[in-house]
Amino acid sequence: MKIKNDVLQACFEYANKRIANYKNEIETIKDAIDSNDKSGDEDDSGNGKLFNDLEKNSQYLTDAQKMLEGLKIISPNRASEKVMLGSLVKTTTTNFFISISAGKIETESISVFAISSGSPIGMLLLNKVKGDQVEFNGNTFTITEVI
Repeated sequence: MKIKNDVLQACFEYANKRIANYKNEIETIKDAIDSNDKSGDEDDSGNGKLFNDLEKNSQYLTDAQKMLEGLKIISPNRASEKVMLGSLVKTTTTNFFISISAGKIETESISVFAISSGSPIGMLLLNKVKGDQVEFNGNTFTITEVI
């Protein structure tokens, strides 16, 4: 299960990096708002955009924190014949890790796409087993292993 541990760790790093970036961006925006307030400028249009950016980044931060919480429920040592949250799915074309939408992850031993179970491809893969064929975007592939 070392492969799953490595991929899960990469997902944690991805989520933690996103959280740190959004926190930094929020602090930068708050500092800019404070600077605008102290300048005594009568033009408030700059602050309106900053408040909008602050709201967006706060929502992104919340989403990233939910992503991190979702990762915490995945047990890398849990095995199942059926594809489920936390499964590493090897196919004839691509490898998938059912977890979060983090894109392509490269470890020493494997290259996988970390995908959410709620994504279109994730929903197609759920509950499938070794030997099942899946068609996605006009491409057909076979599941060769579920770890």
